[in-house]
Amino acid sequence: MAMPGGEAKGSGEQASGKPIGTKPQGAQAAWRDLIVFRAAPRPRQELWLSIGAFLAVLIVWLIVAESGLVHPQILPSPRAVMAAWWRLFTEADYISDIGISVARVWAAFLASAVIAIPLGILMSGYRAITALFEPIIDFVRYLPVPALVPLTLIWLGIGEGSKVTLLWIGTFFQLILLIADDARRVPKEFIETGRTLGASDTALMKDVLLRAMLPNMVDSLRITLGWCWTYLIVAEIVASSSGIGYELWTARRYGKSPEVFAGILTIGIIGLASDQAIRFLHRRWFRYLH
Repeated sequence: MAMPGGEAKGSGEQASGKPIGTKPQGAQAAWRDLIVFRAAPRPRQELWLSIGAFLAVLIVWLIVAESGLVHPQILPSPRAVMAAWWRLFTEADYISDIGISVARVWAAFLASAVIAIPLGILMSGYRAITALFEPIIDFVRYLPVPALVPLTLIWLGIGEGSKVTLLWIGTFFQLILLIADDARRVPKEFIETGRTLGASDTALMKDVLLRAMLPNMVDSLRITLGWCWTYLIVAEIVASSSGIGYELWTARRYGKSPEVFAGILTIGIIGLASDQAIRFLHRRWFRYLH
């Protein structure tokens, strides 16, 4: 004969469906999923792992720099870099330099996107447009941007136009091919269904193609924004008197390694913040993919 207490205990276990100790196992499983191929996302664990990676790099940097294994001129300590960073903000009006650089990057990036998105979609749909533009785009995108500095200075002078143009060149010719590939990945069944329903070419591109490719296109824009930042130094070292690249290049000229590291970290932090912001928007806009 079963005891009443035993029945209550047994029924409680059956009602909960979870034996004692499930919570720790669940936490352990979440960490194990990080090394399982194509496992479910674990945002909290991934965040802690990312923070740990940054801290590990910082600790190694601190140990190597403070131990004297490397000359401070080659690898300044984190404390020296932070001190240089503080000097830049308090003595060199670094906030204005950051704002100018951000404005240049976004001007070039937005100009690239405005042209590349419609042209890339047209290239994906019309073979004549692909034949006309793709060889030229492939030719230009293999040219090193620094090699184009003399021409941009001759054509556009030393003003903002030449700097934004260099950033645009480094971004546009990569972005347009990514956009065209994103459009080509849209299943043909979507296009055929639209044609069956009587959609025109314009309606197909605007209401079918653009909507279907939008998640991948946002990722392509995020990637090319990072590329745009990589050309900032090239754009700002020639005939410039402002910007992060100008400050960094000036520090290099006088052998100020901490200031150089501070400029590099500034670009990295701004780029990381931009990247994470676009990732966040991607998760909000396309929740069905996450």
